[in-house]
Amino acid sequence: MKRYWKFIVPAGIVVVVIAVLVVSLNSSLVYFNTPTELMSQEPGDARLRLGGQVVAGSVTDTTGGVAFEVTDGREAIDVFYVGAPQQLFQEGIGVVVEGTWDGTLFHSDTMLVKHDETYSTDEGEYDPENPYGDGSDQA
Repeated sequence: MKRYWKFIVPAGIVVVVIAVLVVSLNSSLVYFNTPTELMSQEPGDARLRLGGQVVAGSVTDTTGGVAFEVTDGREAIDVFYVGAPQQLFQEGIGVVVEGTWDGTLFHSDTMLVKHDETYSTDEGEYDPENPYGDGSDQA
């Protein structure tokens, strides 16, 4: 019987550690809903994330923030974002907003903007071989 305890105790500890890791990872993962998924959900005060593309021609600046539409190619959701949008915010880009859904309008107070890896200056594209753009080697 002592032989079994040498296996059962470590195996039990491993199972407990794996269970704790799975529960903590699952609670820390953050998902976002597409507009199609959000349309099927009931309105409420629960905080949700909505992700998709900003519809071209839908961005309107208001006194309290900015209004726009987010689409996944099938459905479009009207969004009202409170506050000044991020500097990279524009029509046609990917965006994830966090807030509440009232059934017709998504009220948001948090915005994440997707951008590409293309870096440019006011004069043009960023050249890693010549980062200062003037031919000098200022290191």
